[in-house]
Amino acid sequence: MALIIPVLVRGINNLSDARYCAGMGADGLIFTLDPSLPGAIDVATVKELAGWVAGVELIGEFGASMPVSGINRLVEECGLQRVALRQLPGSPLSVPVLLHVPVFALLDGRFTEEVRAQYAALFPAGFELTTTLDSSLSATLLPALANHAQQMPLWLRGAIAPESVRALLEEVRPTGLILEGGDEIKPGLRDFTELESVFEALEEE
Repeated sequence: MALIIPVLVRGINNLSDARYCAGMGADGLIFTLDPSLPGAIDVATVKELAGWVAGVELIGEFGASMPVSGINRLVEECGLQRVALRQLPGSPLSVPVLLHVPVFALLDGRFTEEVRAQYAALFPAGFELTTTLDSSLSATLLPALANHAQQMPLWLRGAIAPESVRALLEEVRPTGLILEGGDEIKPGLRDFTELESVFEALEEE
């Protein structure tokens, strides 16, 4: 299935999600590997799930409690191509970074060219930004997000509705979208209704 924009899916914790998202054209799967974060899974689970999929990027998500040495170790153990971070690390990482930035930090002008240069120095392997859209975000603020998306790679996650996703992409022109995985109802049984509607809205015509 070919999609009109790159898609990552975060919170992957079961085989149903891993195989479904890979089959629907997702470019990458994000696994929560920091034990301090909700829904974290272990190395063995990541390796097991990764063994069932091919052609997708493997990404680990980490919070503030995980030291860089621990992140780099898990990068090697799990064969990760990138990591997703929720705040700045204390030292450089061995792979490219998806750095989450609150949407208000982008909209109020604090993410300046000088700040981008500082981040570039901290992430020698490269970095891209992610931000979360809230359903209450006014459409009048989307041009400001579009301005950031023109200056550097920006991924959107959060309030992404199938009926409006194409208009959102046209307005902001992000690098890609980050969708949310979910839990199985029971082993091997998963309701993909929400994910399926978004994937179908993103399918190339």
